[in-house]
Amino acid sequence: MAYVTREARQELLDTVAEATDRIGAALAAIGAAYEQLDEASGDRLEEELFRPVQLTYGRARRAHNGFAERHGLPLRDFEPAVPGVPSTGVAGFLDDAVDAIQHADDILAELQDSLSPVEVGDPELRAGLADVRERLGELPDRAREFMRTFGR
Repeated sequence: MAYVTREARQELLDTVAEATDRIGAALAAIGAAYEQLDEASGDRLEEELFRPVQLTYGRARRAHNGFAERHGLPLRDFEPAVPGVPSTGVAGFLDDAVDAIQHADDILAELQDSLSPVEVGDPELRAGLADVRERLGELPDRAREFMRTFGR
């Protein structure tokens, strides 16, 4: 029985890591968009998107690593994502970021719906995932609003 629980916890941890990787991809895409902006637009992008995504990424990593430590599972190094080629442009990078954010949210929603965080998880993980999902939920609208007013 302990082996089954350990496998289930590892699978849960792997799923959280997959979502965290997607948030990291969004962060990289936003960083690449920032590099193509003038100072004023870059400052606005940093305030409205980069910092909130960076905070969300940190929370996801903390939830992942905390769960791993509490259950004696291996920690994972999260490598920085590669955003793509500069010709993607600001709009393309932000579209990529929104897609990655939505994919991460979908992964976590499916995980929560499966009830595995309840069955093999712990209260800290459930709270961490809820926090990450709440933060992810507002980010696509922020990105769209930035693009809507971009260059004005």
